[in-house]
Amino acid sequence: MISITAIIKSKKETTETVKNMIHNLVANTRKEAACIRYDLHYTENVFIIWEEWKDQPGLDIHNEQLYLKDFITNSESLLASPIQVYKTTQVL
Repeated sequence: MISITAIIKSKKETTETVKNMIHNLVANTRKEAACIRYDLHYTENVFIIWEEWKDQPGLDIHNEQLYLKDFITNSESLLASPIQVYKTTQVL
């Protein structure tokens, strides 16, 4: 299993727009066969997506999805900083 944590920080004035875009991303991603978990957490203008994937090939397919690429491209000017993505391994 592969775990990913993505941190997305919107500009304060674009928070609602980014939130709606992320909701679309979450809804589409959860339909993917290799997606085990794709949970969205939120505080103020910071969104955290906690992901679990069955395997690397499934994650690779996700990374090529048009809705993910569109989100990355279309959200770039709405964000306060670049998206941070961490691929992690569970310790405990």
